[in-house]
Amino acid sequence: MTDEPDPVPSSTAAGARSLKTSPDLDGADGQRILFLTGRLAENAVRKVVDDVRQQVGFEATVHVLPISVAALMHADWVARKLDIDGTYDRVILPGWCQGNIDALSQQFALPFELGPKDIFDLPEWFGGRRDAVDLSRYDIEILAEINHCPRLTDREILDIARHYRNDGADLIDVGCLPGERWSRVGEVVAMLRDEGLRVSIDSFDRNEVEDAVAAGAELVLSCNATNREWLPQLGVEVVAIPDTPDDLDSLDETIDALSAAGCPFRVDPIIEPVGFGFARSLARYYDVARRHPDVAVMMGVGNISEMVEVDSAGVNMLLAAICQELGIHSVLTTEVINWARTSVKEFDLARRLVKHAIDNHTLAKHVDPQLVMLRAPKLKEFGDEALARLAASLKDPNYRIFVEGGQIHVMNRDGYWRGQDAFELFDAFTSQSGPLDASHAFYLGYELSKAVTALTLGKQYQQDQALQWGFLTIPEPSALERRHRRDKSDQ
Repeated sequence: MTDEPDPVPSSTAAGARSLKTSPDLDGADGQRILFLTGRLAENAVRKVVDDVRQQVGFEATVHVLPISVAALMHADWVARKLDIDGTYDRVILPGWCQGNIDALSQQFALPFELGPKDIFDLPEWFGGRRDAVDLSRYDIEILAEINHCPRLTDREILDIARHYRNDGADLIDVGCLPGERWSRVGEVVAMLRDEGLRVSIDSFDRNEVEDAVAAGAELVLSCNATNREWLPQLGVEVVAIPDTPDDLDSLDETIDALSAAGCPFRVDPIIEPVGFGFARSLARYYDVARRHPDVAVMMGVGNISEMVEVDSAGVNMLLAAICQELGIHSVLTTEVINWARTSVKEFDLARRLVKHAIDNHTLAKHVDPQLVMLRAPKLKEFGDEALARLAASLKDPNYRIFVEGGQIHVMNRDGYWRGQDAFELFDAFTSQSGPLDASHAFYLGYELSKAVTALTLGKQYQQDQALQWGFLTIPEPSALERRHRRDKSDQ
């Protein structure tokens, strides 16, 4: 083996760069375009370029430079190796190419530009360009509750509050404990306010509420027949709720009392967990909107995301859609149970998507994939024929790994192995290619582990790249990048 494993060949020949980075794509019709690639990606690039050429109408030439992996190109190297034979309007480099692209444009007196990082994104890169979607707008305010605050230290409370703020929360809700008066609530609210945070207080205890409001809390959760006589005296907004979830008449009475007192309020008809009247409770939001069309409404979405044993991202997306369509402009959520530990961020992304979809009367898909975490937004596959051609063309001992067609594919110059069991594959290719040193065994074991994960979940696998987990993705330096870092630190 060589001293450095190769990344995936074809799929790194080009990749997903923002469409907006490519100039004048609308003017490609009739142009003469030169595409540069490496040896291992040649077949895939020729096929994709030919398909796009027929759709868009440009003339295309694919030029293969003397390098196996196109992703390893550098502009300085291209400047030395490229000899342009013919006349072209522009040159498209693999999206992973590093270095000063402008210097190439100057040297060859031609526009050079980076293509997509994945060659299979080339059709969209040319024909699917559209204006960037503005996801900065939203209508729904997020209240993120810190549960059981009296049980936490100030540092813990502050850390959670900062986390919520960073993930998109607009207000930090201080959750107290029923039946236990908390003497320090005012100090904690003041601490959060000093941090620049907006704060609400979740308590029915008069002393706790008064202390919190005096320290800067701007919203009180909640108000019903038990406290509607004194709450309006505090001069802050409150959340009106029914005395029991299905008693909308009691909610009407609280609304009337608050209105007569001139107290600002929003209402929460109470969403109930699945198994305890979820659908019926949704209908109450319609009833409240009919009874009080000018009243602001809130929903405690944590009653659903925390109370149903399922990954919370999809739940939050649907709840955000319901709130947007019903005009519910604030939600209360939590991150207590493990499967809902990123609910604030999920709802922040979801409220932006649903705002865009409803305002533009368009589907909430192919807009932003950050909430697609379990699987992949789309799978790109080479196909059996292309993989077989690639395997037959390999001349070096480095292993290439692919996941498609329900199998893991491993290949190098010594053979082509496929299957679903990583241990069996490892035994098969090492028995034929020979034993591995520790670093390469570790590398291949790590990559095969990712491949099994991708195979199991239906995720896109790309060797030497991180699996994509939506907004939870942790960037993963490639083996080559890690090698360069080590070499640089040793100097």
